[in-house]
Amino acid sequence: MALPSTYADRNCSMARALEVVGERWTLMIVRDAFYGVRRFGDFATQLGIPRAVLTNRLKALVQEGVFSRDDDGAGNVEYRLTAKGVELWPIVRALMHWGDSFYSPAGVKRAVRHDLDGGLLDQEGRCEQCGHLVPVPESRIEPGPGFDAAADAETDPVSSVLNTPRRLLDPIPHGGKQS
Repeated sequence: MALPSTYADRNCSMARALEVVGERWTLMIVRDAFYGVRRFGDFATQLGIPRAVLTNRLKALVQEGVFSRDDDGAGNVEYRLTAKGVELWPIVRALMHWGDSFYSPAGVKRAVRHDLDGGLLDQEGRCEQCGHLVPVPESRIEPGPGFDAAADAETDPVSSVLNTPRRLLDPIPHGGKQS
C-alpha cells in the first residue's frame, strides 16, 4: 500500500511544506541545485536516483515554483532554483548541520564559508569572521574535515567539481569541466 502524498491536516503550514519537499529524494535534489547541479543527467548521476523518480520530483518542484525549467530549444534543459527555492537554504543548511552533529564524528562533511572573507558560517549562516548574515550567492561550500574522499572513489567529472571549493548556486559547466 502506497503512502498518501498529502496530509489530512490541510490547515497546517508544515504539512503543506512537507507535501512539497517531504518526499524521498526531494531535498537531496534541492541540495544539489544549491551546489550548482542543473541538468537532469547530472542530478541522476550525483544522487543515483531512479530516472522516473527524478522526473517526477523535478516536475513537481517546477509545478510548485521551487525550480524553473529552462529549455534553450536545442534540447538542453536546465533546472534552476527560483527565489522561492533559494528560501529553502536555511532548511538544507540546518539538516546538514544536524547530520554533521550526530552522524559525522570526524567533523563537518562540507564546510560553508563566506566567499568574501573566508570566514566559516555558523548554523544560522552568520560569518564567524565579519559577523554578517551571509546571503546564499556569497556562500562557498568546500570539503570539511569529515569529508571522505575515498567514498567518492568512482569520481565522475561533476563530482570532481562538487568536491572542490565553489560558490553556492554557481552552475556546473556541461560535462563537469571547470572554466
